[in-house]
Amino acid sequence: MRPRTTSLGQVDLRGTTRQVVTSLSGWLGEPGEPGPLVVETSGSTGAPKRVMLPRSAVLASVRATERRLGGVGQWLVALPASYVAGAQVICRSLVAGHEPVLLEEHGSFSEAAAAMASDRFVSLVPTQLHRMLDTPADVEALRTFRAVLLGGGPVDPTLRSRASEAEVRVVATYGSAETAGGCVYDGYALDGVALATDRDGRLRVSGPTLFEGYQDNPELTAEVLVDGWFLTSDAARIDEDGRLQVLGRIDDMVVSGGVNVPAAAVAARLREHPSVTAVEVLGVPDNEWGSRVVAFVVGDVTLDEARDWVGKKQPRSWAPRDLVRLDEIPMLGNGKPDRVRLQALA
Repeated sequence: MRPRTTSLGQVDLRGTTRQVVTSLSGWLGEPGEPGPLVVETSGSTGAPKRVMLPRSAVLASVRATERRLGGVGQWLVALPASYVAGAQVICRSLVAGHEPVLLEEHGSFSEAAAAMASDRFVSLVPTQLHRMLDTPADVEALRTFRAVLLGGGPVDPTLRSRASEAEVRVVATYGSAETAGGCVYDGYALDGVALATDRDGRLRVSGPTLFEGYQDNPELTAEVLVDGWFLTSDAARIDEDGRLQVLGRIDDMVVSGGVNVPAAAVAARLREHPSVTAVEVLGVPDNEWGSRVVAFVVGDVTLDEARDWVGKKQPRSWAPRDLVRLDEIPMLGNGKPDRVRLQALA
């Protein structure tokens, strides 16, 4: 299936990666103001939404990224082009005057990197970087990139330390389809992007990178686009220096036995366990507790060990009541955990 372009210039990111590159190249160069780029959200918590991004928002994000990273160059497409992160990688490369290199067209990451210009960039999800750091050839290739953007989920401090020790420049990003991809790099908003929190800690974002609405869903658009601000689903803190700390999704607050348990904070603590390589924490409906905290863990750890580990630094009431051991965390195509499948497993 080829990427679809409507009579108004609207682009749907469907088809092969190479077809998407061709479609985006035409859209970026179209005279006047074309129709929006339509990007589906991951659907990690339910039905995907179709986000309409005007070309001005995409270009604002591209230019702000160039300024933050301190230069332009060729980008390697290692993420699905059907999601905003992959589409933006393509756009950044095209705007810089470089045809993007597609990982899928090469035998390995190192081979793809060898086919690139000297000024090279790539965007990955944590799972990809974790695996690459175990492969010497990939580590050598990663060192040649001016920056490795890392998004799609929380970045484990241990992973970041490993990358630093390997002399790989990692930049942690935060954003969504509604913000034209990453709009916060290493905790600080890109130029032109404003951040604020509501009384309940809900994060709001404004600036030139915002979407114009959800396709065929004006009601939801009106709920989340208010007075020039996008109301995210994330809880956050912003310190005095303007540095953002994302605490997790608003709906990640699990009310268990009358106690508010921040699932993201519990997951972050469990990721520090030396026997754990990956973890997600969710609230699952429970007749006795209202919701019970369930940890989905890749690693050699028991429920009692996990509870003790959490209880050493956090309230004991936050400790998981169930633990599901997995060979790997189920993922969506964009590298985010498949929370719907995890709920089903519990």
